[in-house]
Amino acid sequence: MEGQNVRARGFAAMDQERQREIARKGGKAAHERGTAHEFTTDEARAAGRKGGERVSMDRRHMAEIGRMGGKSSAARRSTRSSDSDDSNGGGGHQGGGMAHEGSAHASDKGSPEGGGNM
Repeated sequence: MEGQNVRARGFAAMDQERQREIARKGGKAAHERGTAHEFTTDEARAAGRKGGERVSMDRRHMAEIGRMGGKSSAARRSTRSSDSDDSNGGGGHQGGGMAHEGSAHASDKGSPEGGGNM
């Protein structure tokens, strides 16, 4: 059979919603008959381990996952940073954050030259 005139037939030709409906009915019927397989905790753990080992063998895939995670972490840090900047009127230092050495404001120290409380 040549690949040029191949068209989906039967189940594959149905839209996804119809496929899901049929699959759901099949799963429900299997449970009612008692023939559906239900994983034990140990079986599920072993299956997950086996799948994880298989996936982690693809170094390119794992590298892509790592890149996506790094970008996600950086975006969260960036969002948190800009949220704290916005909350105090634009980029200033608010008392609760981590201060770098020597970065405390004079008013934070209570010194007269910094306009602190006297």
